[in-house]
Amino acid sequence: MTDSTVSLNQLTAWLSTFENLVIEHRAYLTELDSAIGDADHGANMARGMTAVMEKIGATTAAGAVDELFKTVGMTLVTSVGGASGPLYGTFFLRFGMTAGAQSSLDGPALGAALRAGLDGVVARGKAELGDKTMFDAMSPAVDAFDVAIASGADVAAAASAALLAAQTGRDATEPLVARKGRASYLGERSAGHLDPGAASTVYLFEALASTLTAG
Repeated sequence: MTDSTVSLNQLTAWLSTFENLVIEHRAYLTELDSAIGDADHGANMARGMTAVMEKIGATTAAGAVDELFKTVGMTLVTSVGGASGPLYGTFFLRFGMTAGAQSSLDGPALGAALRAGLDGVVARGKAELGDKTMFDAMSPAVDAFDVAIASGADVAAAASAALLAAQTGRDATEPLVARKGRASYLGERSAGHLDPGAASTVYLFEALASTLTAG
């Protein structure tokens, strides 16, 4: 049933849609990063996800979720500079490890994989809520997904709830003073700007929601 499980093809479509979104919004992500970072987040994410989709397309179709996301994670870690490659790479690696050798995921399994990805980001970046990082969008998104699944929602509805939570979390980074990453060097001057990592995290969940809503 497409409303309660996510297929390998849908997971691949999620990645493709994420690639399209970061390419479409590359200049915007770079603009955000130019204010409080190294002005390379848009370029890094676009390059990384392009490399991911080329790698997936160049290999035989992965037969299991863990194989697919190991490829995704390793490609991002090796092809993207700055913090975004290791952080997103770790997210996808942990996602795949937890999902395991499955060809599809039900709602709880998808939630567990997303949670493991989030935990991987925390382990690598040591961020907490309010630090003005991607965690500020990702953590509430994963929480919202879990709550929706626990209440009986299907995966598409849960992903839509996650997207709304990610958007709220992103917007909440604007007044914050950064406590982690390159932006933290600016101190009080980092306030008044959205965090670029939180912004790209919204695209991650936007891609998931649109893919699962499409069925």
